Amino acid sequence: MTGSILIADNVPTNRIILKVKLSSAFYEVTQATSGAEALARARSERPNLVLLDIDLGDMTGYAACAALKADPLTAHIAVAIITPPRDQEAKIAALKAGADEVLGKPLDAPTLSARVRALMRASATSGELRRRGETVRALGFAEAPATFGRPGRITLVGSTAEEAMGWRVGLRGMIHDEIVIERREKVLRAVHDGAHSDLYVISTRPGTGEGLRLISDLRAREATRHAGIIVVHGQQERREALMALDLGANDLITRGADPEEMALRLRTQMRRKRDADLLRQILDEGLRLVSIDSLTRLYNRRYALAHLEKIAEEARTGGRHFALMLIDIDRFKSVNDTFGHAVGDAVLAEVGQRLRDSLRGMDLVARFGGEEFLVCMPMTSLTEARAAAERLRVTICDRPMTIAPDGTPVTVSVSIGLAMGGGPDRSAIPDLLAVADQALYSAKAEGRNQVTLGSHAA
Repeated sequence: MTGSILIADNVPTNRIILKVKLSSAFYEVTQATSGAEALARARSERPNLVLLDIDLGDMTGYAACAALKADPLTAHIAVAIITPPRDQEAKIAALKAGADEVLGKPLDAPTLSARVRALMRASATSGELRRRGETVRALGFAEAPATFGRPGRITLVGSTAEEAMGWRVGLRGMIHDEIVIERREKVLRAVHDGAHSDLYVISTRPGTGEGLRLISDLRAREATRHAGIIVVHGQQERREALMALDLGANDLITRGADPEEMALRLRTQMRRKRDADLLRQILDEGLRLVSIDSLTRLYNRRYALAHLEKIAEEARTGGRHFALMLIDIDRFKSVNDTFGHAVGDAVLAEVGQRLRDSLRGMDLVARFGGEEFLVCMPMTSLTEARAAAERLRVTICDRPMTIAPDGTPVTVSVSIGLAMGGGPDRSAIPDLLAVADQALYSAKAEGRNQVTLGSHAA
């Protein structure tokens, strides 16, 4: 199935007609005969979309929508309210109740299909981001701070400057976000220059396809890929408007609509954009924390192992060599025993900083565990690797790491095990790590504070 939809209507014929239309598109469709049943089913089934008739018998579709949006268990579910034909008051009431979409009767098949596809796409994106955010929080990472009160930015792209100015005048006092007017041919230049917006309101021009091309261009750019896009179209431009939805537009407004309707739709899209941005922020921060060692701010073992595989694959493909080093602080236990763990942590952090400062941007440096660090240098010959390893060893031991509370300079040395990969050698990463580990053991056994080349790489 491509998604689940709950239809709520107290008229059996209406439910059956809708179910037939939606089931033919392979949606999983369930039905509710009243508002109370719709609320209960939404809580238990968690559909991707709820279609509410304006009259549910025991309550209005507005009341049911408001209840769904107020319940944390169902607030994320997309809701569309079906209203009588050309009833502007009903449309405004539905949007005020929190509806994500308003569908006016009669529901012709192309319009219904396009609207449902757009809503299901938004629901799928929101659902995936929400699940990933929940996973990140389950791993113990804090939720990103909310950005309540932050004004958004809306770009109005009218078919004429006068049309866009008319929109801005109509929205005055109802929208508190920054509103800018941009000529169609200047929109992408503004995005390139860093002046991108949260929402774009784009007017179509009959027969030109310019609005559709602009939607595609905005969706293709990183800065505007997740922006909200609302298309304003004429009554006779329905086909182009429905194509806009399939190209990634989030909503449609008929040209000449009440400014209050535009304001309500803009608020809905801005809320969606902010919610999605917050979820992405949670995810990005969680992934960053999952891959970074909190003490040294270097990559951790989990990230390093995954990245090593990529480096090895690129080396195999390009026929290049890479160097792999395991670096261990000599007699680190005595540092903790003598000066305390706070000083030991300071030493670890400083070693990590010096390693990072002494390597190229393309090199991988990670805390591999305890007092052990890993360095991988892509596109590096054996001669270059030995020189780099020796430089790193000297960088660590040539001056104190920190000053203990009693004023004693704390100096440490490191032992380094070196292995080479790539070229004709097709050794797997675990094998190369074993070679480097054995070389590190030899460096320790032979007196510490030295670089030892693994026998596999000799």
